[in-house]
Amino acid sequence: MNKTYIPESALAIVAHPDDIEFSCAGTLARWIKGGTHAAYVLCTSGDAGIADTKLTRQQAAAIREAEALEAARLVGVTEVTFLHYLDGVLVPSLDLRQKLVREIRRFRPEVVLTGDPTLVWADDSYINHPDHRAASLAAVEAVFPAAGQPHVFEELAAEGLKPHKPRKLYCTNWRSANTFVSIDDTIELKIEALRAHKSQMRDWDPGPRIREWASERARSMEMQYAEGFHVVTLESDEDWEKYKGSVENRA
Repeated sequence: MNKTYIPESALAIVAHPDDIEFSCAGTLARWIKGGTHAAYVLCTSGDAGIADTKLTRQQAAAIREAEALEAARLVGVTEVTFLHYLDGVLVPSLDLRQKLVREIRRFRPEVVLTGDPTLVWADDSYINHPDHRAASLAAVEAVFPAAGQPHVFEELAAEGLKPHKPRKLYCTNWRSANTFVSIDDTIELKIEALRAHKSQMRDWDPGPRIREWASERARSMEMQYAEGFHVVTLESDEDWEKYKGSVENRA
């Protein structure tokens, strides 16, 4: 359980528009209200996510990017980067890892949020989208060790991008979470942001189901609604302060 931690900055990395809203928008909204500077990286534009053959992939991508920007705006995020990989065939390639390292070194987040790359199925009715696993694995491999290693992707130095080690990695997790963040005060904002993805919600109101899921995660804890994560702390409080100071002194 973690009721008080508010990072200075957070970068969410996912495969598709609406992945953040389903998984961790409540936490991001809570942090943003507390002063966190947050940004999103979407590996694809969800161009295969509208099952209408009258639309081209480019038209579908434009619709979904607009929805993603509106959903981000609702929780207070104005910086959204689309990497424009094809939806449905994403793989955790070195090319994707490099692009994610570039975004981590550019944004320099205290926390990176992504999905669980090990999740294939959680129950008897759900298979995790392979794009989710690909984006999450690439994000984990970008966070550690690549983003903080000066001799990995050395070409990024020519862009003025210095190595950066995030302090924490938050992987959304509902099977074996070790950290739960209360979203009591932001669950309605999470639902509102999810509703912005009109092409995906269509006639479905996500509110009741999202409240149900968030309530299940909060069960037996002193909160009504929660999002669960497996959190890896790469830098202790003391080491993080030293690291930030050394980075500021080099800048």
